[in-house]
Amino acid sequence: MDDAISAHNLSPYRHFTRREWAGLRADTPLTLTIDDLVKLQSVNDPISIEEVIAIYLPLSRLLALYVAATQGLFKATQRFLGAEDGKVPYIIGVAGSVAAGKSTTARVLTALLSRWPNTPKVRLVTTDGFLFPNAILERDGLMEKKGFPESYDSNALVRFLSDVKAGKAHVQAPVYSHMTYDVIPDEFITVDRPDILIVEGVNVLQPSRLSRDGSDTPFVSDFFDFSVYLDADEAVLERWYIERFMRLRKTAFRDPQSYFRKYADLTDDKAHEVAHDIWSRINLRNLHENIFPTRARASLVLTKGENHMIERVALRKL
Repeated sequence: MDDAISAHNLSPYRHFTRREWAGLRADTPLTLTIDDLVKLQSVNDPISIEEVIAIYLPLSRLLALYVAATQGLFKATQRFLGAEDGKVPYIIGVAGSVAAGKSTTARVLTALLSRWPNTPKVRLVTTDGFLFPNAILERDGLMEKKGFPESYDSNALVRFLSDVKAGKAHVQAPVYSHMTYDVIPDEFITVDRPDILIVEGVNVLQPSRLSRDGSDTPFVSDFFDFSVYLDADEAVLERWYIERFMRLRKTAFRDPQSYFRKYADLTDDKAHEVAHDIWSRINLRNLHENIFPTRARASLVLTKGENHMIERVALRKL
């Protein structure tokens, strides 16, 4: 059997070109403006109205169908169990490398989904808040592995998702500051029984090790109803990371409270060298060891080209 044909037939994904995917928008209305997008996009991650129309409106339509189907299944289960009517949020995970554009994607999705005709309550949480504080990372020699799975309080993240999925009210998630590069002590955001929760983070699709005794220990992606992976070539991701670093040293890094203040006054050549070193030593290693291997676990893979535009879409069919 031809290997290429076999691999294609066995692929769990249905693949689309940008044009093919854009054609699935149907009559989904555009509810975002250019001004909205300016507020939603991250540093060095431009997004256009055309991108929203071609990529995110078809995705919004698909998610509307999925959410309705999941709610119907939940109600059927409740009837079977004779349970009282409850409310279980639909949880969407957004994963991908540093600099891939996860934050922009998560914010655009949050804005679009919250503007559906029935105006659902949509909340966004990033896993940065579940990183161990720097003091603990320094104590355990993990500062050089910040962003790797072992740098997160995974038990706290699983408890948070379990409580949200169980329909509990006023569930708290810790808050992270990119300015101080640390978790903010005693500061939380409250998630109060949303219709949809979006969880964004580099390693949200990372599976836990299977228990040798067969115990039913859940991991983060067990709570997801749908997941998105932002993909791009490694060389492109590195360029985006370095470009973002160079821009931030002229803006956010100059704040006296910034953890990265030490990089603000470097020469361009030295700053470029430092950014390349950080990327190669930490972010690329994390991508190889932990992030990229989870791509095949995503419900949807969005592949970006050099200009930040999504060129290909893969939707899981199994």
